[in-house]
Amino acid sequence: MKKRFLLLLTIIGLLLAACSSGSENQSNSEGTSSAKTINLGIQQILSPLWIAKEKGWLEEAFKEVGVEIVWTEFQSGPPQFEGIAAGKLDITEVGNTPPLSGQAAGIDFKEIALLSKGKTNNAVLIPEDSDIKSIKDLIGKKVAVAKGSSAYGLLYEAFEKEGVDPSKVEIIQLQPDEAQPAFENGSVDAWATWEPFISYQTVGNNAKALIKCEDIGVFSPVFTIARTDFIEENPELVSIYLEVYKKATDWLNENPEEAVQFFADLKGIDPVIVEEVLKNTPYEMQVIDEDVISSQQRVADLFVEQGVFSNGINVEEVVENKFAEKLLKGGE
Repeated sequence: MKKRFLLLLTIIGLLLAACSSGSENQSNSEGTSSAKTINLGIQQILSPLWIAKEKGWLEEAFKEVGVEIVWTEFQSGPPQFEGIAAGKLDITEVGNTPPLSGQAAGIDFKEIALLSKGKTNNAVLIPEDSDIKSIKDLIGKKVAVAKGSSAYGLLYEAFEKEGVDPSKVEIIQLQPDEAQPAFENGSVDAWATWEPFISYQTVGNNAKALIKCEDIGVFSPVFTIARTDFIEENPELVSIYLEVYKKATDWLNENPEEAVQFFADLKGIDPVIVEEVLKNTPYEMQVIDEDVISSQQRVADLFVEQGVFSNGINVEEVVENKFAEKLLKGGE
């Protein structure tokens, strides 16, 4: 009898432990998280996220709630969405086109803040001695671009505005680490890319910007995005992330000279190039407004027309402004 009683206690104990373990990564009834890690993505763009990372502000803030950070560095947005789809990436920042591709592919995420409207942070570059004068001159030429990136969106918008059939241009899909040498050695005639690669080439190698976003009246905004499941299960962690990001953004804007030196030291880049990059990518945390939503919808519709997407999307469905609105109103 005693043995049966002890066995029963053991079984009850195991069941209670299992229930406790199964709820470790779920929100409790008060909305507080019990997640132990947060997976953050970061790109090579010179954004406030690097400031928050290198100064330890994010680690400090998350440590206070018992959460550790796992960082992953990416070259462009499309691989980030692969991480989101696989549940291996929780929050990151990304340009405008990858969210469109992610939404068209049925990946579950939300845009939770606008970081930059992006009028000058994407460009189509040509070498200093190129005879290319306009987008129409790209017909029959080789153009490097990372498929699905923000620069990919700019390229297609430029084709549409200039009446260029994309099939008449040899588009070569290359990530930045492959596109840069190809552009520099003349293997491609043009390169559609973003900062800091624009300034690397225009300041460092005397390349020319054939067009930038503002030249054709389009936006290439930068967003903070997050997995929908993560947002629902860990809303307070999302708020912590945005609070620290805003702190880093404010520091960047209030200390321009220090910010230039920070990135120059961190990345081993000439401060003159860093200054140009930051000028082309002004950061300010904002809600996602109607202008940006309309711009995004225009690109999405264009991709359907061009056959890039097989299905239409409503871009407003992935916009979630409540976290940024609360933060910008001072937590009211």
